[in-house]
Amino acid sequence: MTNAAGRQPGYKLVLLGDASVGKTSLVGRFVSNHFNEAVETTVGAAFSTQTVSTETGKNIKFEIWDTAGQERFKSLAPMYYRNASCAVVVFDLTSESSFARAKDWVKQLALSNNPDIVIALAGNKADIPSSQRQVKADEIKQFTLEESLIYLETSAKTGHNVQKLFETIANKLPDSPFTPASLGGAAAARTTSITIGPGSAAPSSTSRCCGGS
Repeated sequence: MTNAAGRQPGYKLVLLGDASVGKTSLVGRFVSNHFNEAVETTVGAAFSTQTVSTETGKNIKFEIWDTAGQERFKSLAPMYYRNASCAVVVFDLTSESSFARAKDWVKQLALSNNPDIVIALAGNKADIPSSQRQVKADEIKQFTLEESLIYLETSAKTGHNVQKLFETIANKLPDSPFTPASLGGAAAARTTSITIGPGSAAPSSTSRCCGGS
């Protein structure tokens, strides 16, 4: 399905999760196959696009919103995931608290205006030795089964499962991006670009911990 201009419509995808779990690094690896040890903290949200092919040969264009994980930006999150077709909730495998917060994000997404939103859970920093992991595998498995989530362990540092994560999401998406029933296609597309604060990853601080692996 294409729009009036003949272009493939984009599927809005939002990344959610605590600060320092590696959301920005995952996007960087997916979009440009690049990893930077020192990543500037995202302020508000950063926007990018990338296209993948599904198992059936269809091209899926993701319109990616990488949201800030700091507590002060929490109230803005509903604006970014409104009208989303899919979401990636990221947690750090070495941080039990980030997994607890990821559970909260999944439950919040269940209340979004898209009842069929495709949700993936990413356990990031899989390159770190297993001795440093804090989140138990059986706890993750139980939660993903309860919530019917896509789940993959990822490493933005090595690239492990990053492409596979987004391809798996693409294969689960419907034929057309989500648009609210009360809006036409063009109007709905415009609502996905509303943002408060900077629309790019403007620096507020730089730290090796913020991007993660």
